[in-house]
Amino acid sequence: MSVGFSHVGLSTHDMEKTCRFYEGVLGFARVVDEITHIDQGGHLRQVFFDVGGGQYVVFMEPKNVPGISASYDPGINSALGTPAGMYHFAFREPSLERLQARRESLLSAGVEVSEIIDLGTAKSVFLADPNNIQIEFACHTRPFDASDLCRVSHAAVALDG
Repeated sequence: MSVGFSHVGLSTHDMEKTCRFYEGVLGFARVVDEITHIDQGGHLRQVFFDVGGGQYVVFMEPKNVPGISASYDPGINSALGTPAGMYHFAFREPSLERLQARRESLLSAGVEVSEIIDLGTAKSVFLADPNNIQIEFACHTRPFDASDLCRVSHAAVALDG
């Protein structure tokens, strides 16, 4: 087994807006901010945000790099034509109280965020970042056990509207 992931790499067309959201709204420290000049032209800016546990979310912003479109969709789900939420990432909150506080903080910052949803083994809230990437904050309510391997449940699909 590994000891977790190093980072999740994502993309943006607006690094400043992404930094304001991940630093200012979510509270993740920016620990690397690097510009790489590409030999064929243009540059790539990479910013690492510390999400805890030695793990990072890294955003890349290409500017004038030959072969990279200036208008691709960084939203993952919409770019691939998949339903909202099929590709997302979740951050762990250590308690239900912290999850509730996170939700309140997001609402106070003007972020559209779901109600707290009971998923059985976790309670979660869902939102989108400025790049239309779905984010979940989850508080696990119990450890996984053997019953989770053959579980059957029902839910409504959240459709874009």
